[in-house]
Amino acid sequence: MIGNRNDERRVGAKARNRRFESQVVVVTGASAGVGRAVAVAFGREGWRVALIARGRERLESAAREVEEAGGTALAIPADVADAGAIDAAAAQVVAAWGRIDVWINNAMASVFGPVTSLSPDEVRRVTEVTYLGQVHGTLAALHHMRKRDEGTIVQIGSALSYRSIPLQSAYCAAKFAVRGFTDSLRSELHHEGSRIRITMLQLPAVDTPQFDWVRSHLPQQLQPVPPIHAPEAVAEAIVQAVRTAPREMWIGSPTIQAILGTMVAPGLLDRMMARQAWEGQMTGRPAQPRDGNLFEPPPGDPGADGRFGSRARERVMSVSGTTARGILAAVALGCVAGAVTAAWHLGAKGNEPDRRRLSDRERAARMVS
Repeated sequence: MIGNRNDERRVGAKARNRRFESQVVVVTGASAGVGRAVAVAFGREGWRVALIARGRERLESAAREVEEAGGTALAIPADVADAGAIDAAAAQVVAAWGRIDVWINNAMASVFGPVTSLSPDEVRRVTEVTYLGQVHGTLAALHHMRKRDEGTIVQIGSALSYRSIPLQSAYCAAKFAVRGFTDSLRSELHHEGSRIRITMLQLPAVDTPQFDWVRSHLPQQLQPVPPIHAPEAVAEAIVQAVRTAPREMWIGSPTIQAILGTMVAPGLLDRMMARQAWEGQMTGRPAQPRDGNLFEPPPGDPGADGRFGSRARERVMSVSGTTARGILAAVALGCVAGAVTAAWHLGAKGNEPDRRRLSDRERAARMVS
């Protein structure tokens, strides 16, 4: 009997794995950086992976990596800022593979420089890619997922979705907007009783090629604010989050610290960011301001990783936002309880001399009488 039950468990596990491997995932911004690492990670799991990005050369190279890893790839050149192009891309995936199980909104754009150095066109473009790109992807995914009433939508956020830093105001604002949009949609899905899952993953600083091609108005070479994490480690955390689809996942200890720190002491972090994040985004080596990839994809194929591999962490921790907030609340309640207990003890000690003095007076009165 025990042997039969074990055999049944093994058969069931294999069936679940086969179902998982046959699933379809769409990844935007899949030609480089985190998006490319995520696409390849799903390829290793045997998934069918649709890759969306602007740069055709890098896109086709990433698709080859997915297939070499064991997946099936479909490369679709498109700009996430173009809602019609993203709708067409989603339709192409469904026409090829019948459905979309997971849609990962990862594409982003940024511009480095003080607010006063930015042009309205630059801010608009960052918003169209980083915020509206996720909106367009979400709407395209919902159009097909609602027919089956199932699927998972993943918004790739950042610690900067909670804690803005200097020199990237347009990008931070767009990430904040994604969080607001996602929270509204989540409530609407609950109202409908929908089985579609939506999760937002807040990422730490990652070693990607963007720091060599992003638009910059700064006089020095750029870098992620340390500590820096390898894109492959972050990609594995994203794949795991897709399986469980928590409401929100905070990836990397710096993300957890930044978000909780903002909740507890935002003013203190404002002053810290004024110093540490300003200097921390530059290497100290001189550079010329550049147009970057804001409006046109750069040439070449750097892959997923940037130039900070020797400093990048190969492991990354993650925790659900719900769990982290619960821990913070428990600590806060513990502090309050401790303060109340301490105050009670101090009050009790403060009353002891009064009781002794009263006893002395009572004894004196008895002696007089």
